[in-house]
Amino acid sequence: MRTSRPARIGQYTALLAYLVFLAFPFLWLLSTAFKPPRELGSLHPTWIPKDPTLDNFRQAFGEQPLLQAALNSLIAALGAAVIAVLIATPMAYVVARRRTRLAKAVTGWVVVSQAFPFVLLIIPLFLVLKNLGLINSVPGLVLVYVVWALPFALWMLAGYVRAVPPELEEAAAVDGAGRVRTLVSVTAPLLAPGIVATGLFAFITAWNEFFFALVLLKTPEKQTLPVVLTHFIGAEGVADLGPLAAAAFLATLPSLIVFALIQRRITGGMLTGAVKS
Repeated sequence: MRTSRPARIGQYTALLAYLVFLAFPFLWLLSTAFKPPRELGSLHPTWIPKDPTLDNFRQAFGEQPLLQAALNSLIAALGAAVIAVLIATPMAYVVARRRTRLAKAVTGWVVVSQAFPFVLLIIPLFLVLKNLGLINSVPGLVLVYVVWALPFALWMLAGYVRAVPPELEEAAAVDGAGRVRTLVSVTAPLLAPGIVATGLFAFITAWNEFFFALVLLKTPEKQTLPVVLTHFIGAEGVADLGPLAAAAFLATLPSLIVFALIQRRITGGMLTGAVKS
């Protein structure tokens, strides 16, 4: 069915409006990061700075340990993403392929666990980390992020496993491959888009997370980037807008770069033609 010309114009207009809506905060943040204090306090703000400057970036790096905080965030986010994917992949395979009551119970628990607020989890997690000696440490924060990301990663990967034709695994079994060999050699390569998408989700969630990092990390040199960004806000709630915008702009770049590098892998087209109809 062909779409009429007015309908196509309406669709493209709506899409353009949505893209502008999404891009506005980032573009305004970028503009603010390069504005001098005189323009930041202007009653008539402009999109393009009249006198662009890098002083906000120099001040941000001079006032706060942004590089160390970024390294801590990178370690925590990358570690959580890798560990969550490694654990969730075989679990998702079992949940998707084993139609048992236990698998259904696990799926139901995954859905219910996403409704738990952070406040209910922080005290048990704090006590566990205290007993393990991982309070105020990046490895302890990685463990928390893995626990938080694992349920959704399991649910997400289980959907991708169900999309893999069972005929492929049956053919591998006929050739003598066991369950582990089938998962590693047959199913896992076809799950590449899902694994990448799940890892990206876990990475971005951990990179932007604030509450757990604020509670569990007390030493300044171990704090993550979202926590350090709050240091640009004074005790009375007055923000140092220029340096804050510069630091926040730098904090958004890793997520954008990671997504730009792997966005081609996030597609379901790898399964096309795997099984002939």
